[in-house]
Amino acid sequence: MRDKKVGFVAMTAEDKAADNIPKIGIGMIGQAFMGKAHSNAWKKMPYIFWPPAAIPELVTICGVNEEALKESARRYGYKRYSTNWKDLINDDEIGIIDNGTPNYLHAEPSIEAAKAGKHIICEKPLARDAKEAKEMRDAVKKAGVKNICCFNYRVVPAVVLAKNLIMDEKLGKIFHFRARYLQEWITDPEFPIMWRLKKELCGSGALGDLGSHIIDLGRFLCGEIKSVMATTATFIKERYNVQTKTKEKVDVDDAIASVVEFENGAIGTIEASRFCPGRKNYNTIEINAENGSIWWDLENMNNLWVFWRGEEPIETQGFHCINVTESYHPYYDKWWPHGHIIGWENTFVHIVYNMIEAVMKNKPLEPYIATFEDGYRNNVICDAIAESSETGKKVLCKFN
Repeated sequence: MRDKKVGFVAMTAEDKAADNIPKIGIGMIGQAFMGKAHSNAWKKMPYIFWPPAAIPELVTICGVNEEALKESARRYGYKRYSTNWKDLINDDEIGIIDNGTPNYLHAEPSIEAAKAGKHIICEKPLARDAKEAKEMRDAVKKAGVKNICCFNYRVVPAVVLAKNLIMDEKLGKIFHFRARYLQEWITDPEFPIMWRLKKELCGSGALGDLGSHIIDLGRFLCGEIKSVMATTATFIKERYNVQTKTKEKVDVDDAIASVVEFENGAIGTIEASRFCPGRKNYNTIEINAENGSIWWDLENMNNLWVFWRGEEPIETQGFHCINVTESYHPYYDKWWPHGHIIGWENTFVHIVYNMIEAVMKNKPLEPYIATFEDGYRNNVICDAIAESSETGKKVLCKFN
């Protein structure tokens, strides 16, 4: 309908209903860092990946601090909030549970969600250990619900391009995988104790927090990991508890270094530390193979560096920087014109897009998206690294 005074054309109810796009309710468990990142993704996905298979409807957000939770619900656009995650499980309006809580709250809500027939996204690492992860994996398998373990670096366009090059056998036989994930945020000895520094709550330190990401990238790009040899270190043994005003023991690793062996014969190194001054979010991987090499750096995430052996002319042979922003690159047909980069937060847009496609169109998540099976296998490898550090021996990764 045209407004005669200003010349604008108003959308009619018929116009708005023309696409007939269904809605699906989202229940978000966790209001902090991941709650914010995931909520942003659910809101952004439908207008980037237009028309979506379904429009996510933010129904309920769950957290502990009621005052902050109320503000989060208002800020992010949820209909309501709750301090009890079971309210989300029992809500028929919710079809997908998004679990962005600390590690110790991954298992029970996810298992109960599966039993209720709800599809699930759970943050990484999937669990505190392999036993707990297996229970989660078995629950979603039994329920037949769609499930994602949120290893979001898999869906960076440059990483997907690397995956495609490998699957298309462009690189040939893989020889080496090396990865480092380095941060600096707990280097200060005055940094207080928190859940990420307590084994009971997190399972492991830098190993599960950072190392799990690059373990996943190793599995994603190079294949299954067969065995590990590792060492871990805890540099600051005690930290101050601001609530109890006492010092508490730090019983998780501050840093890990591991040699890994892949089933296909490739070997690799994995290093993770939160004690690297100057390193903010330094996640870098390199793969060397018979036909060339590739490397990628999260802090420059839109570029993939590629080297091809035997390239002519030999005088200019070397690594090429591929700016992965062309419309023919993974996901980029839905984003911006080439050269207009995307950021870290948009990896979660890709995650939730894949979940909606899987739920509404029954599209497969594998091999590109990490499922609870991948999360379980990641936990097995993390446990093997911890065992190797304790025993000083090579440990085989045994999956059930």
